[in-house]
Amino acid sequence: MFEKAVLIVGGNKGDRNALLKSAVEAVSELGEMTLRSKVYETEAWGGVAKGPFLNQVVEIKTAYSPFELLAFIQQIETTLGRKRDEHWGDRTMDIDIIFFGDRVIDTPELQVPHPFIAERKFVLVPLAEVLSEFIHPVLGKSSQQMLEECEDKSEVWELEG
Repeated sequence: MFEKAVLIVGGNKGDRNALLKSAVEAVSELGEMTLRSKVYETEAWGGVAKGPFLNQVVEIKTAYSPFELLAFIQQIETTLGRKRDEHWGDRTMDIDIIFFGDRVIDTPELQVPHPFIAERKFVLVPLAEVLSEFIHPVLGKSSQQMLEECEDKSEVWELEG
């Protein structure tokens, strides 16, 4: 059984472009890549990280369970130099599962849909680009509607090229 998983991929340390490309390539090996947003440069969110991030939303059709997918993406993060030193701090790579089909998962290890989607422009801008009409299974709002209602004032720029 295949299911569509929507992920946000990003980081703000090291060679951000190369790391983002490596992460997206590694994620594409976990299933068929069905959607990919443009790359966006975004202000750090949460008041801890210092430098701007590069972020991209991707969708894959995968046979893995949500927990298997989580284990694989955490391996990718580690391979790309992720250190879990500081919550919301600077990092080489961060990959989060935003949606997994229309499933709702609430465990200590994994929360899907991601609990902060509606508060984060750095997620909503690329998400609305590729899945504007997708309805959040808990909030009952489209990605575009969540973006329009988002109170986050941080800057999100489409990366040139």
